[in-house]
Amino acid sequence: MADRRIEVGNCRILISNDDGVESPGIKILEQIARELSDDVWVVAPDQEQSGASHSLTTRRPLRLTQVAEQRYTVDGTPTDCVLLAVKKVLRERRPDLVLSGINGGSNAGEDMTYSGTVAAAMEATLLGIPAVALSQDYPDGSPIPWDTGKAFGAEVVRRLLKQEWPANTLINVNFPGVPPDRVAGFAVTSQGKRDIADNLTESRDPRGRPYYWIGPTRETGDAEPGTDIAALIENKVSITPVNMDLTYIRLLDPLRKLFE
Repeated sequence: MADRRIEVGNCRILISNDDGVESPGIKILEQIARELSDDVWVVAPDQEQSGASHSLTTRRPLRLTQVAEQRYTVDGTPTDCVLLAVKKVLRERRPDLVLSGINGGSNAGEDMTYSGTVAAAMEATLLGIPAVALSQDYPDGSPIPWDTGKAFGAEVVRRLLKQEWPANTLINVNFPGVPPDRVAGFAVTSQGKRDIADNLTESRDPRGRPYYWIGPTRETGDAEPGTDIAALIENKVSITPVNMDLTYIRLLDPLRKLFE
């Protein structure tokens, strides 16, 4: 896909997520999308798929169910949803833009590699469709401040659409975990790296058998300035361009010499 510009108002928008079709975040994202276009479609998992990453269902059939006008569910992953939406539901006219989210919890740093929210945007990008993943941070044990994503979501997407969309690139957006009036602005960021502590819990069930539970990431240390993690700490909306080409260019020549 060559670089191109998307016109607000005339675009077809597809929405998906990994929290499921009934999640609060996707309902807010649908409201945001309708501020930008009248042609909005929802194809989302029928149940939560958090942590699904970019997984594709290949060992069983998938069920695509229409639940309302321009609204469908899939009994699969976020990747499945976007693929079926583009190849089946909207095959006569593909979406111009895919919005994924709004996820309950941030997808910054290493979380991007696990996130089903980001994966839906990745699948759209691989299919040649511009995509934005949106996530709402929140402090542990506190209510999710959905009003923040609702307040800033449409403005973020509008600004992004003023830029010619580069091929093979998606945008990862994280809203800070504070009320809208405490947001300190926008920050264009790089992917951060956490000082991750142990988040694996071991215990035993009533029969005495051991089990393991991978819990939420627990962090220590400081965030590097200019990263998505630092922006959230500073109460800023983080906007990170993510390229789908995973090649580490600097290592190509050394490897070529090694294998001559």
